[in-house]
Amino acid sequence: MRDDSLVLRIAGRPVGRYVTRPELPPKLSPRPYLHPVTTLAGTAVTELSPADHVHHLGVGVAVPDVEGHNFWGGRTFVRDQGPTELDNHGAQRHAGFQLSDPDGFVEELRWMAAGGELLRERRTVAATELTDTAWALDFTFSLTNTTDGPLSIGSPATNGRPGAAYGGFFWRARKEAEAPAVFTHDTEGEDAVHGRRADWLALAGATWTLVFAGATEQTRRDPWFVRTAEYPGVGSSLAHDERLHIPAGDTVVRRIVTVIADGRLDRGETAALVRKAVSP
Repeated sequence: MRDDSLVLRIAGRPVGRYVTRPELPPKLSPRPYLHPVTTLAGTAVTELSPADHVHHLGVGVAVPDVEGHNFWGGRTFVRDQGPTELDNHGAQRHAGFQLSDPDGFVEELRWMAAGGELLRERRTVAATELTDTAWALDFTFSLTNTTDGPLSIGSPATNGRPGAAYGGFFWRARKEAEAPAVFTHDTEGEDAVHGRRADWLALAGATWTLVFAGATEQTRRDPWFVRTAEYPGVGSSLAHDERLHIPAGDTVVRRIVTVIADGRLDRGETAALVRKAVSP
């Protein structure tokens, strides 16, 4: 397969590369991703296949358990056994663009496992300038069960590993000498924000800030998955307390808007940019 990609631009300035057909080994659960994503000043705020987690691929959608198939990459958490190497990896295959412009795209994807297609995804991504130092990445994904029966999405947490409810939208952030700060509108620190619901959550590095906001009521119900000490990453958990069931033919939709800003923002600056980025 070819390593095809397109470039997102703000006023002609490149701010993100989207790779549609990455050449990756099956154990990484091959899938389209955004990397590098940069601030308007050019600071990269994503990482691709870092040494600590080679299956972390910039920005995208990754799910560790779709009816037992691994669309996250790496080992699979097995109840009463722990992380286990299994030959159960799926792949998200680019099926085509319905729209492709410098400031965004609409894409169709097929989630394929050993037995065939499990899900069909429509992914809509748009880049919007907010200020001369900040822009927003609007990321919506719709997952439709295309099998002839119900299926469910799980996580290591629903399979017996407390605190590991990753799976869904995920952003692997830039790793620096010091761990980034993380805060919401009323609390701060990894222990305080991880696994909690909040309208927005900010991750602040040395010279940059990322602000993640659920842009629909359903998305805001999903708790945040947060790591700062071990590695910098933020996700929105589809299966936090229990598995997410999708009847045949039904669709699950989530929308995350991420503000990418130069500098370390305070709460007031963060809230103002979120209000500007997220349409009512």
